[in-house]
Amino acid sequence: MTARAVARGGRPTRVRRLARALRARTPAHAAAPAGGRVLATVLFTDLVSSTERAARAGDRAWADVLDRHLVTARAAVALHGGETIETTGDGLVAIFPGPGDGVRCAERLVADARELGLELRSGLHAGEVERTSDRIAGIAVHLAARIMGIARAGEILVSRTVRDLVIGSELTFAHRGEHELKGIPDRWSVYALA
Repeated sequence: MTARAVARGGRPTRVRRLARALRARTPAHAAAPAGGRVLATVLFTDLVSSTERAARAGDRAWADVLDRHLVTARAAVALHGGETIETTGDGLVAIFPGPGDGVRCAERLVADARELGLELRSGLHAGEVERTSDRIAGIAVHLAARIMGIARAGEILVSRTVRDLVIGSELTFAHRGEHELKGIPDRWSVYALA
């Protein structure tokens, strides 16, 4: 370490820049302690008509297609700064530090699924979740799942919260009405990525 580096606070400038860059790339949810509440954008995905496709393809062929889908999906989640929490048979649950990252990832997942001849539906909501070492829980998680449940093949649906948080970005949405979401109080405005 040079005398100039010590005079600036003990670290060379290059190391400071690298540390700053790494902090900026570390998802906010990654730094949260297990067992605490964190703010996150929750993404649920599901392959449409997967049981019918599996029956037509056969177990081995379907398992190969599903493996390719999940490998590319996990890579897309990581590329967009997210974390895959779990797979759900033919879909996944992931969290992101920001809603724009989650929506852009969902776009990538839909495109990647189409390249495999599959149709994917997605739902996103942003809110506080309870974080354990390997899971997430809370109403925000249920909201994202319920929103995904009303999406059509190839559709990315988001809550009004997500839409409002990305205002000013290049992302645009079309209102898909207010919906009663099973088990969740009130009616919720839902928007489709345009």
